[in-house]
Parts: sequence; C-alpha cells; structure tokens
Amino acid sequence: MRAPKVPPASSGNADDIEAAFYEALQTGDIDKLMACWADEDDIVCVHPGGPRLLGQGSIRAAFDAMFAHGTIRAHAEKVRKVETMSASVHSVLERIEVLTEEGPRHAYVIATNVYHKTAQGWRMVAHHTSPGTPREMQEVSDSPQVLH
Repeated sequence: MRAPKVPPASSGNADDIEAAFYEALQTGDIDKLMACWADEDDIVCVHPGGPRLLGQGSIRAAFDAMFAHGTIRAHAEKVRKVETMSASVHSVLERIEVLTEEGPRHAYVIATNVYHKTAQGWRMVAHHTSPGTPREMQEVSDSPQVLH
C-alpha cells in the first residue's frame, strides 16, 4: 500500500521539483521526497553501486533505509539541462557531506535526474547516480570559457 502523497513544496517546473527533492534528502522527509516522484510503475532509481529500483515501493524502501542512518546532505551543483515542453533532463554534480571519524568530508556523485510534466505537474521519473571524485567537479566541456 502506498503512503498518501504529500504535495511537493512547489510544482511549478522541473527546477522546483529538483529543489524539493534535494531539500527532502537534506531533511530526511520521505513523504516529501516521494511526492517529487511521478505516480507511475516504471519510475526508476539507481544509487551508486546499487541495483536498478523500479516503482514507488522499491524506491521508497531504499530511501527509508538510507534515512534510517540519518539525512543525506546532498547539494546539487553545476546543473546542466536539456528541456522540452514536457520533459527535462538534468545532469547534476552532487557534493555530499559525510561525517567521518576525522570529521566532515565531501563525497561526490554524478547524477542524472529526469522529469516529466504529468497531470499532477512536473515529477521525477528517473534518478541515476554514479560515484564521482573531486576531479569530476572539474567539468570537461567543448563550450568556450570566455564570456563575450
């Protein structure tokens, strides 16, 4: 049985849903996090080194298990977007604050977040992450670095 949907903080556009998703990670709010996802059977989530999770139930269970160990202090940085009228794909470099015995450290994750415009507004349909390093925070791009 699915938990009741809690509306995301804002459903104006994909950027708003992404902001609500990362806020829910940082506060450990599973209901707000799941409200960012589309209510479809074929939504997908892949965490670094983890299996492909399909559907609301398996995605919720994975985030519940993560939140059992605390919140996820993930910050989306260097977002690049490809947008259409009904879909938005965001390539995100995530900086994650991790508490270690030596104190706070940063871990890095490369994420792709896919949003579709649904009857309920913009919602996430895919979140796919891969391990990263500080080197990935230095982007490689064909775009010129000179402003005109």
